[in-house]
Order: sequence, then C-alpha cells, then structure tokens
Amino acid sequence: MSPKSPFASALLLSACTLFSAAAVAAEPRYNQVALRAEVSQDIAHDLMHVTLYSEAQGNDPAALAGQISQTLNAGIAQARKVKGISVTSGNRHSYPIYAEPTAKQKGPQISAWRERAELRLESTDFAALSKLTGELLQSLNMGSMSFSIAPTTRKAQEDALLNDAVTAFKARAELATQALGGSDYKLVRLDLNSGGFNHPAPMRMEAMKGAAMMDAAVTPDIEAGSSQVSINADGVIEVQMP
Repeated sequence: MSPKSPFASALLLSACTLFSAAAVAAEPRYNQVALRAEVSQDIAHDLMHVTLYSEAQGNDPAALAGQISQTLNAGIAQARKVKGISVTSGNRHSYPIYAEPTAKQKGPQISAWRERAELRLESTDFAALSKLTGELLQSLNMGSMSFSIAPTTRKAQEDALLNDAVTAFKARAELATQALGGSDYKLVRLDLNSGGFNHPAPMRMEAMKGAAMMDAAVTPDIEAGSSQVSINADGVIEVQMP
C-alpha cells in the first residue's frame, strides 16, 4: 500500500479534529440553571431641556421666513452669551392656509402662509437655563421643558452598578446550587445589560399664564424628578453534584 501523501494526512487529521469538536458540542450538559439578577438605583435628573419656538403668519412667504429667522437668530445670539448652555436649531416648517372656497373659484386658493421654527436649549445648570428661558419668553413661545440623566452621569452610575449586579448573580447562583444539593457550580454564560430607562420628566410650572409668561423676571419653579438606572445580569450555571 502506498504511503499517504502529506495532504491526505492533514485532511484526515482535520476530519478527526472536527469530529471530536462535534462530539464535545453534542455531549449533553446536565444540571444547567438559567438565572437572572437585577440591581437598580434612582438617579436625579441633571440635564434640563427647553424647546422654544417662533410662529407667525403672513401673505408673503419670503418676508415671513425673514421675520422668523430674525427672531430666532436674536434668541440664539442671546442664548450663546450664557455659559454652559447648549444651543441648537430644532424643527422648522411652513405651510399654506387656504381660503374658504367660493362659487367663482376653480380650486383651492392660498390666503396666507404660516411658519414655525424651534430653538432647543440644554444645560446642567438649571438656574441659568430657567433664567434665560424667562428672558427669551419675551420674543419666543414655550414649546416644552423636560429633564433627563446626562449621558456621562448615566454611564458612571451603570459602571458603579455593574459590580453589584455580578455580586447579586453570584449570590443567586450559590442559592440555586444549595437548593439542588450541589457542591459547587461552573459559570457557563453571563450577560450584563442596561435595563434602566431615561424618560424625560415634564416640568411643573407654577402659575405662568398670560402676561406672566412674557415677564423676563419670571423664573419657573421646577422639579426635575429622577429616573431608575438598572443593570441586568442574565446567565447560565452548571451545578456540580457531589
């Protein structure tokens, strides 16, 4: 019988290796338990969001756009003078307003144009942003005000909870092992995920109606609230029986 070529030997070795790996993979794993542990903490909102807008109506769309831009640019310039406040432009759109149809009209007729543009402000300095908001309400309208957890704060809190989540999972793994009468366990898989939420909270405004909304001296009384940040530890252990 002629000796096997090096290629044939390598092919045979590879086939044996694959067969051994498949056999190990197909080997049944007993006494496996899926566990989950969750740790959470309420974190105070430290980021304030304000949306202001300018809205007007006119017959000339170009003149209307210029008017809106002038009002918005003045607000942006004023906001940029305040340290620690992020300023961005929000949504902007215009649309036609149609007149009531008459018998002489062959189709819908545009009677005017309406345009709205937003200015979005964001800051961790609640006092400064509240004061600026009150000042800008002389020329702009209030769209919304909300609060959330700043990304850097959220990450720091999640990192702090990570160790607690692993500790809580290990405690459950030991409890499950004892309940099954095992002597020890092996960790098969462990997944760590953020399960918290970061929904902005609505602002509570105290008696800001009518002319008071336009008073630059008005500073809203606010309650930022909090959100819950959590870390989930999902994993599988294999209980070792004595």
